[in-house]
Amino acid sequence: MRWIVGAAVAILLATPFLSLPAAADFRGHGGPIRALAVSSDGLQILSGSFDTTAILWNRDTGAAMSVLRSHDESVNTVALLPDGGMVTGGQDGRIVVWSAAGEPRELGRHDGPVASLALSADNATVASASWDGTARITPIDGSDYRTLSGHQGNVNAVAFLPDGRAVTAGYDATLRIWPLADGPAQVVPVNAPLNALAILRDGTIVAAGVDGRLRIRAGDGALSEIETAPVPVTALAISPDEATIASAAIDGSIWLVDRASGTVRLTLQGADSPVWSLAFDPDDGSLFAGGGDRVIRQWDAATGERLNRDDQSETTEEFGDSRGAQVFAACQACHTLSEDAGNRAGPTLHGIFGRRIATAPGYNYSEALQGMDIVWTPETVSELFDVGPNHYTPGTKMPEQRITDPADRAALMEFLEERTR
Repeated sequence: MRWIVGAAVAILLATPFLSLPAAADFRGHGGPIRALAVSSDGLQILSGSFDTTAILWNRDTGAAMSVLRSHDESVNTVALLPDGGMVTGGQDGRIVVWSAAGEPRELGRHDGPVASLALSADNATVASASWDGTARITPIDGSDYRTLSGHQGNVNAVAFLPDGRAVTAGYDATLRIWPLADGPAQVVPVNAPLNALAILRDGTIVAAGVDGRLRIRAGDGALSEIETAPVPVTALAISPDEATIASAAIDGSIWLVDRASGTVRLTLQGADSPVWSLAFDPDDGSLFAGGGDRVIRQWDAATGERLNRDDQSETTEEFGDSRGAQVFAACQACHTLSEDAGNRAGPTLHGIFGRRIATAPGYNYSEALQGMDIVWTPETVSELFDVGPNHYTPGTKMPEQRITDPADRAALMEFLEERTR
């Protein structure tokens, strides 16, 4: 049953909360969304994906502000720093710190995939959990890290207690609470492999298992269980007021648990594919979820109402209801069409046909693209999406996305010819 804990890889490779007005879903990743984080003011969302990128989103507009490309494999976990910087951990074992301007700096490298990251209360230290069987405590400044060894197998999650101690959860069906200084961990056995962790302000530990149960360890050491989905739990998040525990499952369901009573209050179903990531908005308490269908959805956690839409209505209202407009829905997070709209994470597409690659005014292209001899035409853009950006334009910052249906590519080209003049 080892595949259960590694389902993200194994399946894909083999005060009441405030309601917000509806907004469009966040679309733009070329692969399942593995990780989410929301800034403390609720204005930005950071997502990590199997497409090897992280995307920083403007929460109000749904536009991609920056596409972060440094990892060689999937981005499994992300965190936001208060100065606008970011931290990502990947399947390639790398931990990368990003400046607010999007410049990467490798902080460290595990011998296996990085499954989870956590920031200390002062944001000066990063804890990382890895499938190499260890966790690490690494200062953001890059000074010497501390290795936490003892788990027998994958370490799937890490978090900090309020007093600064680290907690890890692993495939070996144990929670481990580590002292502030070197020394052995306190081992808390449970009866199922663990996938996710969350810590409350009073030091209560919430851990999620492959059997669909939440393990709650109180500050006094008392252990209790809550049953949610009858399938593996893949992600956990705690609401800002700590009244609700959200757990996501491999079947696409999201379970909202009332912490006081220990009962499931609401069950949400937004997709038929696994939900790999959850994050509450610290400002208004809404819940974001990302998963296998490459979409980030938003919920009112008090009522269960969807706060964004799955029907691409925002695209059809603005651009019409053609098939090309529907296909373009996955592009508009990063690209604009009109002359005065400017660049987003990707360059504007206004005037694209007949334009040489890497020449849109005001956009910072990678050196690799600046050296290519491509002129964008309906034929070359169609080929880009047929074979994929990484193959057609190696070194691109564009998330890997393909449009495999020739009819969809033709519809998109017709739409772009009309809308980008």
